[in-house]
Amino acid sequence: MGLKMALLYGGQSGEHEVSVMSAASVVQAIRGQMEILPIGITKEGQWIPGLSPETLAQRGCWTVTSGEAPEDDGLVQNPAGFLLDFLRRRVDLVFPLLHGPMGEDGTIQGLLELAGIPYIGAGVAASAVGMDKEMMKALFKQHALPIGDYLVYRRYEWESAPEKVRKEIEERLGYPCFVKPANLGSSVGISKAHNRAELDAAFNLALTYDRKVVVEAFLDGREVECGVLGNDQPEPSVPGEIVPGAEFYSYEDKYIKNDSQLIIPARLTDAQRAKVQELAVRAFKAIDCAGMGRVDFFVLNRDGQIVVNEINTIPGFTKISMYPKLWAATGLPYPELIQRLAGLALERFRDRRRAG
Repeated sequence: MGLKMALLYGGQSGEHEVSVMSAASVVQAIRGQMEILPIGITKEGQWIPGLSPETLAQRGCWTVTSGEAPEDDGLVQNPAGFLLDFLRRRVDLVFPLLHGPMGEDGTIQGLLELAGIPYIGAGVAASAVGMDKEMMKALFKQHALPIGDYLVYRRYEWESAPEKVRKEIEERLGYPCFVKPANLGSSVGISKAHNRAELDAAFNLALTYDRKVVVEAFLDGREVECGVLGNDQPEPSVPGEIVPGAEFYSYEDKYIKNDSQLIIPARLTDAQRAKVQELAVRAFKAIDCAGMGRVDFFVLNRDGQIVVNEINTIPGFTKISMYPKLWAATGLPYPELIQRLAGLALERFRDRRRAG
């Protein structure tokens, strides 16, 4: 059957349900091509080997619960030992399909590095930078990538001097502006604030997910995304465009209502398309990403300028997700994309071993 791959999904972040959806799609796509060992992770951090995400999908449930765990199974309570001993002997590589903190932020990647197990996607540093929007934007700025104006605040700053924070935002960014948890994705916890009352509510929401909040200037433009695939010589996909069904591309718009429109290829001139692809590869390299990444852009309505918004090191893999759709349109179907990612993971593992 070929490679044996462990699939980690679920996890402890606010993107738990998205991860379960992605994992169910992956299992369905590569059935018969690889031997898959699914491992569900509950929101409390318990590991449940053997629980297929398809089982949850068939029940219409998108949450891994401890009730699925076999009784008296020490592996469930001891994930580090499980990885170090069992996984290393049983599988060729791991696909950590975990979105958000405690999965996409370098934590799982570090554990797999310690265990000496190849895994799909970015390494420890790139995962951490890609998750933290403050660090990401700082690196983008250092690499001369075009980004929008933004401010960053810690919880203590908001709680100790909210009036000062409000004034800085109003003078520097104005309304509307976007308020986001610094370490989260899938549009979880994001708000568009049009006034002070909405700004306060947006901060309170974002701070339930993270101690750091990023506030971004509103950019009047179209949302374009580009997939990147590879290690040291990454390649871009054809860009795609998102037409949100709501005021912005929110979590509800992405995964619940599903009334946004994906346009592939994006409505760009040849020059704009080439620029998006160039910037996508530059952003990928700027954080030293590996395997996969999806870079999000704004194409400004006033002058067509292209602005980099962010990079996602573990983009969504659901049947409606942009990343696999972009690569399918580029000529790499979903099952082959997963096989390619597995090959890149093993290639990178061998390359790192050359360094000792």
